[in-house]
Amino acid sequence: MRTSNEQKEIQAVEFAIGKILRIGVIVSAAIIFFGLVLLLTKGGTGYKLNETPNTLTLILTGLWALKPGAYIMAGIFCLILTPVLRVVVSIYAFLKEKDYLYVTITIIVLIILLIGIFTGFVERK
Repeated sequence: MRTSNEQKEIQAVEFAIGKILRIGVIVSAAIIFFGLVLLLTKGGTGYKLNETPNTLTLILTGLWALKPGAYIMAGIFCLILTPVLRVVVSIYAFLKEKDYLYVTITIIVLIILLIGIFTGFVERK
């Protein structure tokens, strides 16, 4: 049986996970919205036809140059990273609970997510 201190700590971690997801979605939406406003005011993405900023370097340089396509891609990138961050926080939560089976399962999920993300980057090059 868990003590009230442990229960409070678990609730705090669950609250943090929910907050991370909300903030991630809100920040992503704000970045994408700003990109859409730029798109409407500039009349284009700032890139040639069929060209998108698909690497972190291209996104960052596009953000600096106020290219709408870079802002939209940065928002999508943040949206993709939000659940990854949730998985990382879940690993911490399971470690605090000393639930090592779920720590192992969640680490495997994180590895699968990272492999998927990096495979996507490698295939695009």
